[in-house]
Amino acid sequence: EVQLVESGGGLVQAGGSLRLSCATSGFTFDESAIGWFRQAPGKEREGVSCISGRDGSTYYDGSVKGRFTISKDNAKNTIYLQMNTLTPEDTAVYYCAAGYILSLVPSTYDYWGQGIQVTVSS
Repeated sequence: EVQLVESGGGLVQAGGSLRLSCATSGFTFDESAIGWFRQAPGKEREGVSCISGRDGSTYYDGSVKGRFTISKDNAKNTIYLQMNTLTPEDTAVYYCAAGYILSLVPSTYDYWGQGIQVTVSS
């Protein structure tokens, strides 16, 4: 059974930082693409960042480039999203997802976590 479990969300003030974790199991991490996505109320789900489990290649959405950093620990089958200089516009439910295409397009991912709330206050 594939599982993706997010942790590390919460409430933070603008300018602050949070680190999200996504612990995965049930699929071959080293052969997968794992991504972070977010969905704000009334908006579509959007890609934030993704990483190749095989070679560590990464993509970032332009809105987070330079502020967010995605990383992985293959030994733990876990990916992380370090989020710095957070703004209220980053408020959303954040999801991690796994698939086989390194992409920021949600429909290319096969497995999803349950999501975790990140709220940035002004």
